[in-house]
Amino acid sequence: MMEPTAGSLANKIAVVTGSSSGIGRATALALAGAGAHVLVHAARNLSGAQETAATIQRLGRQATVLLADLQTHAQQDRFVEEAWAWRGRVDLLVNNAGADVLTGAAAKLGFEEKLELLWRVDVTATLRLSRQIGRQMRDAGGGVIINTSWDQAEYGMAGDSGELFAATKGAVAALTRSLARSLAPLVRVNAVAPGWIKTAWGETASAPWQTRAAAEALLNRWGTPEDVARATLYLCSPAAEFITGQVLPVNGGYRGAADFVETRD
Repeated sequence: MMEPTAGSLANKIAVVTGSSSGIGRATALALAGAGAHVLVHAARNLSGAQETAATIQRLGRQATVLLADLQTHAQQDRFVEEAWAWRGRVDLLVNNAGADVLTGAAAKLGFEEKLELLWRVDVTATLRLSRQIGRQMRDAGGGVIINTSWDQAEYGMAGDSGELFAATKGAVAALTRSLARSLAPLVRVNAVAPGWIKTAWGETASAPWQTRAAAEALLNRWGTPEDVARATLYLCSPAAEFITGQVLPVNGGYRGAADFVETRD
């Protein structure tokens, strides 16, 4: 299989939502490493976004930072307008931004409040940004959109978090397949579906969760943000030019659910 080369995205304009840390940052750096100029997005983490942008610039690429809380239609619409205006086009859109309901203040919300937050950010924002920017890409001659789903949305996972993420990330997988049809043949639309990736929550997860994450992967380890970033880079690159409407699991090979049931929130 042909792999992306260092210059395979030369002078492409990429937009990566939620790229102030974690998977989003790793993705922004991977795209920049392949030659893309990158718009870095955060909801509130300005310092993190600026750090990502500075690293991209040290790679010799252009970068800018755009803050937007993607919970609202108004902020979503502003983001689309300003992202497109940065360089007069968008070649690559990576919808990585997602509501964090596992750490921080949102972890204390009730089930219904978490569901509403996830739906606004993970589903509605992904759909509205993809539709608006995707149509502009199509009118401009082409582009690539990558959404972020979840591997276990396909299989199911017991507990509050499993239900929340299955509903929302399953919706992202479904809308990805439909958007691919709507925007074909000029715009390719795919999704990555990460498994157990060691981001902020994984760093502090309890011992049973640490054991479960490794046990459920055939490769016997947590994934890293860079693992997801490399998969996204591939789907963005010319190496994947005949791939659209697909959801790519990035999970080390799903072995099956370990003998563990989440404690209800």
